[in-house]
Formats: sequence, structure tokens, C-alpha cells
Amino acid sequence: MSATPLGDKLTQLGARRGEFCGLETALCFTDPRPEFISLLHGCGVYDLGWRACFTIAGRDRGRWLNAMLTNNLRDLPPGHGNYNFLLTAQGHIQGDMYVYNCGEDFVAVTERPQLEHILKTLRKHIIMDQVELTDLDRQLTAIGVQGPRAGERLRGAEFAGAFPEIAALTEISWHGRGFSLARRAGPGFPAYEVWMPPAEAPGVWDALTAAGAAPVGVEALEMFRVAAGIPRYGADIRERDLPQETGQMHALHFAKGCYIGQEIVERIRSRGNVHRTFTGFEIEGVLPAPGANVQASGKDAGEITSAQRVPLPEDGGWAALALGYVRRENAAAGSVLQAGQAMARITSLPFDSILPRPAMSQAKLEP
Repeated sequence: MSATPLGDKLTQLGARRGEFCGLETALCFTDPRPEFISLLHGCGVYDLGWRACFTIAGRDRGRWLNAMLTNNLRDLPPGHGNYNFLLTAQGHIQGDMYVYNCGEDFVAVTERPQLEHILKTLRKHIIMDQVELTDLDRQLTAIGVQGPRAGERLRGAEFAGAFPEIAALTEISWHGRGFSLARRAGPGFPAYEVWMPPAEAPGVWDALTAAGAAPVGVEALEMFRVAAGIPRYGADIRERDLPQETGQMHALHFAKGCYIGQEIVERIRSRGNVHRTFTGFEIEGVLPAPGANVQASGKDAGEITSAQRVPLPEDGGWAALALGYVRRENAAAGSVLQAGQAMARITSLPFDSILPRPAMSQAKLEP
């Protein structure tokens, strides 16, 4: 199995490596608990080489891309980004991605297992349009920097420039070389991505850790994702799901005009509701595996899609948390359902036992 561009560096640091999204990366450096705490209260640095990026260029790129995806790309200002779904004509989700307007082209960011299918699907729809899609696999990788001290650590590593406060992409400099810094709107915690050529990644990693950022593996990242209530495509979002079922309304724009699957999305909106909704579950008992049924009065009422034991920052204990879907009639917050051998209490997202609501400053976004 291939490793990310940081693979050798992570091995030197003694990381426990394993597969994530089709590539080898760091699962854990020391213990997931302190790594998770650094994302909440300090600053964590992590490998994002398991993701994939591609550009959308050409004279017709804006009009064409706006007709492909669910969010408003026609009016997206240069330097800004938003979250999108790619749908079938029947409204089912084929993939998700962030898209940034870089002026002369757009850059889309997704998880690597989605890339081939997304590119194949999009290329089918290039008919008479002046549009070109280019995979950036050999040209671009990224390192994540997250936590309330993220800006401080970036400046301590001698990155210079204006760090964006919203979902945006800006140019920064490091030792005379140009890099890109992306920020996604997230659950109240500054989260940045440094984009760079793969050869630069080990040096950037060293600079950030020397400035005090704590190395974090994907085990802690997955804990944070579940605690924040962020669904991941392939786990919580599948090809059979409809956009409104996932609760990710920030991926939809209802006044942008036609796009693939728009008729179904609009029909659901006009009728008011879907039959099931994405939610959180606080688990008491044996943590259910993804795919486990959730039952109400002995009847199937939903399913678990992700489950994690997550550290409680204050008391040193652990919370058992899960994400999944539940039928509307069973979806009231506080309702207690059965999930295998456990009780599953429906909870609004994010989980405020981990991420207190006063800290939430922006709508959650993350594929």
C-alpha cells in the first residue's frame, strides 16, 4: 500500500501507521487521548496526504461547475470556498467536496477513495463546454493545523500572511516560498490547512512541531469528527442517501438555478421533510458497530453509521458516542432507543458534553 508524502517522516517519529482512505498514514503517535485534547485546547498538526485535489479550469468553468454541484459556485468570490454534494439525477449523493474559487480556476478537495468516481462522473457531463479537469496528486499535499492556538503555532513556524477567519483560501509565505492556507468553517475551533508541493511537507511538519504543535493521528481526528457531528462520505453518507437526510444544509443553495438532482432537492424542500434524519446518539452499554440497527419498541427505527469512545476533557473519563440516522417520528432529542445491547439516547449535534455550545461560532462543515 502506498504511503502519503509524509510517510517516511511519520515513521521516523515512531508513529503507528495504518490505512486510512486508501493510503498509509499515522494512526497514532503516543496515545489518542492527549492528541484529541490538543485539538480542543491547544494545537494539533496532522497529515492530510490521504485526500485528493483537482482543478476545474477553462472559459466555461464557473457556469459549468455551478450546474454540476449543489452549492452556489457562480457567485462564489475569489479566495472563498464552500461545501458541495455531487448528485445523481434522482437526487442521491455520489460524492462530497469543498470547492475554492482560485480566480483562474477552481480547486476541489475530496477524500481519495471518491476521486476516480467523481472525475469520471463530471467528465461525462463535459459536452461542448470549455472545461478541463486536472488531478493534482503529484503536485499538491496538505498538513492540517487545528485548535485554539493554531494561529499562534503557524506564526511561530514563521508562516506570514493574513490567516482567514471564514471558509477561504489565501496565499502565505514561508522562508521566501509561496504556500496556500485554507480554512473551512468548523465547529468553533480554528482549523487550517497548509497546501504545498509534496517535497515541502517534511520541512513544514518539522517547523510546526518545533513551534509547539502536537502531532495527531487519524484515530484522534476520528474522535473529533464524531464529537463534532461531522458525517464522512462512505461511512455516514452513502450513495443511497438524499441531501436533506444528512442534515448538511450548508451544502445546498436553493436559489442558484438548475443542477444535477436539483428537481428532487427542491421537491423535498417544498414538501417540508424527509422520512429520516441524521443525528447523534449517546450510548450506554456496549458500543454498537457501524451498521447496527436502532430500534424503538422492537421495531427498526434507524441505524448507526459511526461510533467512537471519546475522551471527556474535564473528568478524565470517556463518552460513548455514535452518529447515524433515525426515522422522523422517533427523532425527538432525549428519546431513548435500543442499539444492540446498548441504549442510545438521541442528542443534537455537536455533542455538547465534548464541544460546549458557547464555543460554537460557525456552522459545521467537513466531508
